[in-house]
Amino acid sequence: MGPNSAYIYPSSDPQFVTFPSRRSVVHSTKGIVSSTQPLATQAGLEILRKGGNAADAAVAVAAGLNMTEPGSTGIGGDMFCLFYDAKTKKVHALNGSGRSGSQVTLETIRKDLGIAEGESGRIPMDSVHAATVPGAAAGWVDCVEKFGSGKVTLEEILAPAIELGEKGFPVSELSSTFWVAYEEPIRTASPNGSELLKKDPKAPGGCRAPGPGEIMKNPTLANTYRLLAKHGKKGFYEGDVAEALIKVVSDLGGHLKLEDLKHHADFGTEEVDAISLKFSGQGVGDDHEGEGIEVWEHPPNGQGIVALMALGILQNLEKTGKISKWSEKEHNSAAHLHAVIETLRIAFADANWWVADPNVSKVPSAELISQPYLAERAKLFDPSKASPIPSHGSPAHSHSDTVYFCVSDAYGNAISFINSNFGGFGTAIVPKGCGFTLQNRGAGFSLTAGHPNVLEPRKRPYHTIIPALITNAKDQSLHSVYGVMGGFMQPQGHVQVLLNQLVFKLHPQAALDAPRVCIGAGMPDRDGRMTDRSVYLEEGIKESVVEELKGLGHDVKVVKGYQRGLFGRGQIIRLHVEDGVRVWSAGSDPRGDGAAVPQ
Repeated sequence: MGPNSAYIYPSSDPQFVTFPSRRSVVHSTKGIVSSTQPLATQAGLEILRKGGNAADAAVAVAAGLNMTEPGSTGIGGDMFCLFYDAKTKKVHALNGSGRSGSQVTLETIRKDLGIAEGESGRIPMDSVHAATVPGAAAGWVDCVEKFGSGKVTLEEILAPAIELGEKGFPVSELSSTFWVAYEEPIRTASPNGSELLKKDPKAPGGCRAPGPGEIMKNPTLANTYRLLAKHGKKGFYEGDVAEALIKVVSDLGGHLKLEDLKHHADFGTEEVDAISLKFSGQGVGDDHEGEGIEVWEHPPNGQGIVALMALGILQNLEKTGKISKWSEKEHNSAAHLHAVIETLRIAFADANWWVADPNVSKVPSAELISQPYLAERAKLFDPSKASPIPSHGSPAHSHSDTVYFCVSDAYGNAISFINSNFGGFGTAIVPKGCGFTLQNRGAGFSLTAGHPNVLEPRKRPYHTIIPALITNAKDQSLHSVYGVMGGFMQPQGHVQVLLNQLVFKLHPQAALDAPRVCIGAGMPDRDGRMTDRSVYLEEGIKESVVEELKGLGHDVKVVKGYQRGLFGRGQIIRLHVEDGVRVWSAGSDPRGDGAAVPQ
């Protein structure tokens, strides 16, 4: 490979033979869309070809994903994005997450859930009280207005998804799997579940979940998109959609009000300052004139700070000699995985307490990723054994109920975008005539008084969804946009995929293919504690490594087959310049249905 190559191939050491990439890296000099659903990817490409930029195309992809993979994402959920502006070399962060209602108090919800005074508890994932105000619709509109090219209208951007809903589309394999798994909750969560199921006179109630390859239509969601396209935010947060949303929530005992929706339309989406950490550890600086890279994450209420803390602790451990510089041959070795596991545990212990809505609670983001604090936290690492789980736990979610995707364009811009229902189809509650489910993000609140993330009126909960972006520290040129979806797996995936690319020299596709580790899977228990001490290793990691980690005291479980969804689904678009020409190089996770496709 030449000196300007986008990546360096790994050596031919036998270790790498256990997980060679079965897909080629995709290259383009124009733009690329990488997502979990090919039809949604095509929606984004259509907008790029019309002259739209990465932000315009991203909203088209988000809408297309709601149609084709509603078991992961939707307009009834939330979004976050990081946008890289090639002209200014600036990273912009957009927080499109919704809040609790103005009438949603801790006392009211504890009473509704039957939680006695003095008892701990959490909002169940299937409870109407888990439905917070959907932030995605406003986020889509604001993303186009703030970062879009101005060359395409919102009507044009949403048109491909509208066509999918009205004319129908063949359902992909994994999307069908999610649909079938949630068929019963969709039927029972609200009286309107049939809108999310395929008409079949032979099925109970005349409808069922669609199978792979079957044609599915969703004209009611297409109509929701038409209203948003025509009226902007008012088309969703006022009028028919808003009234249907509030009615179904109220009928089921929830407390959201029309004024909560209008409030979000007026004040909901926030452009915030992204947080970052310069990383030159493990020899990364050797390939970037000694200056390394800068990793960008969305600030709390998202959990991206976990990835930055873990990387900062790893960097400190190398500087202090507690871990050595890893060679390419040590990828997914016991020493490598032990360090990753332990640093993530430390980072999650803080995040489980501090990640909250910074507009309501004090969140010391700068202090958490400061070098003195990370050096102090690094002292908890023991290279010879697994440490006890820190007091606030080490969370991970059971499988990927989110969509992450990324887009680059011919102008040099790129966007890292994530949209989610939280758990599967969210609450599975469908507002009548709207064609989407309401998220269950409110389950992320604490119901313990005094906790920074405690439920309060008009507050954003702890959010698992996080986009990531990397720049070259030398000149702030773009290195890559990437992300790994999947609940509490997300920051874990961010750390591992970054190390795969920059330390172990895997190309973008192989960096996603490589087996991963996930710590402490499962939601907090009723007392907010993380009781799962397990370390989950994906099939493909050497058996000898499994045994070595057990010897260090880790409670190891190997995950195979469909359950590998635990480890998330990622996308990467990486940039390099050759002879003055931008070359985008992309990969898409084989754990999903999608692919990276060039313009």
